Amino acid sequence: MIGYVMLGTNDFERAKAFYDALLAEVGAKRLMDFGTSIAWGVSMEQPGLAVGIPYDKKPATAGNGTMVALAVNSKEMVDRVYRKAMELGAKDEGPAGPRGEGFYAGYFRDPDGNKLNVFCMG
Repeated sequence: MIGYVMLGTNDFERAKAFYDALLAEVGAKRLMDFGTSIAWGVSMEQPGLAVGIPYDKKPATAGNGTMVALAVNSKEMVDRVYRKAMELGAKDEGPAGPRGEGFYAGYFRDPDGNKLNVFCMG
């Protein structure tokens, strides 16, 4: 049902570098580049993540209660992506670890304050 999620940025160059490196960890690459926004994904047939300068040219803000969840296939990949986010300057919002039965996740905010998590089930 979800085609892609769009996050706003106030520093497009920083956001491109952050997401190029972070999403490479899960095998994603740039699928579309419009100059003021970029979409990453593993294929055009699966949901993607986009980052861009807001269309109205007003400052981008992180939504309170909004979060993007990146699904991966193992706890090791959760740990790897979470560590990469920290290396890239993300802010910790909850280290990688178990969150109840069968759910393993790490939470962080990108350099613009957008909240993400990386998780696996099972």
